[in-house]
Amino acid sequence: MAKILITDPVSEELIQILKSAGHKVDYLPDIDSSHLISIIENYDAIAVRSRTKVTRKVIDAGKKLRVIARVGVGLDNIDVKYAREKGITVINAGEATAQTVAELAMGLIIALVRKVYYGYRRLREGDWAKKECLGIELYGKTLGIIGAGNIGTRLGIIAHYGFGMRVLGYRRRLGLVKPPLIPALLDEILSESHIISIHLPLTEETKNFFGPEIFSRMRRGVYIVSTSRMEIINIDALIDALSNGIVAGFAADTNIKPDNPKISKLLSFDNVLLTPHIGAQTKEAQQRAARYIAQRIIEILEEN
Repeated sequence: MAKILITDPVSEELIQILKSAGHKVDYLPDIDSSHLISIIENYDAIAVRSRTKVTRKVIDAGKKLRVIARVGVGLDNIDVKYAREKGITVINAGEATAQTVAELAMGLIIALVRKVYYGYRRLREGDWAKKECLGIELYGKTLGIIGAGNIGTRLGIIAHYGFGMRVLGYRRRLGLVKPPLIPALLDEILSESHIISIHLPLTEETKNFFGPEIFSRMRRGVYIVSTSRMEIINIDALIDALSNGIVAGFAADTNIKPDNPKISKLLSFDNVLLTPHIGAQTKEAQQRAARYIAQRIIEILEEN
């Protein structure tokens, strides 16, 4: 029997599967970092979402740790390199949440180009802003997907078959871009796309990747949607691009809260739409992620 700690809100299914396999599970979804560091030495595995930060201090304190599991996709809240140096297996939920995030990205695209939230907000204020809500049609437009992995490919399928869009896909190895996405270089995406959707992991290389130079290469009047971490975008450069008309509208599922002054500034734009990091927030995605992560934790603990 192994001891497993879960430190963020997860589907009950994850807990039940692990318990059914004979493991002891402690569920502490509100635990703070100091408390975590004080007890992690007792556990063989830890499962987190995005709130908990698995830092070097946590890893050093977790002397029995064999598995660190992220019940989601991103791993930027885990010091993956250091954990692996310590012989700890780090896993995430892979494709489990890809469909849900792709659907949100498509929803953000529609809401942005049709000015759905702007019209709704003005209506609630008692204004009939029909003239100001002139948008664009998606049919026949070019969607550029930067990061054409699991999520990006699913978005491309929705956009192409559901809306008749031409979809360009970029990833480092262009040969991995799958139909109906058309493999494209980054410059092609920036210059040809009416809408760009960002699906990159946050790494040292991608942090602040979308800065002044990248924005300057975009088609004027482009719409940008992102379900990646906000740190990938240089927000000062984005604000400049919104102010000078290079970017016609921006929508993102932000992991940075509105008490951050730069996020607060973004929210002052009528053509900006932000959601509170809800990419994987569907019952179906959480259940799939729970089942996948539970099974992987059980397999890894049995192997070791």
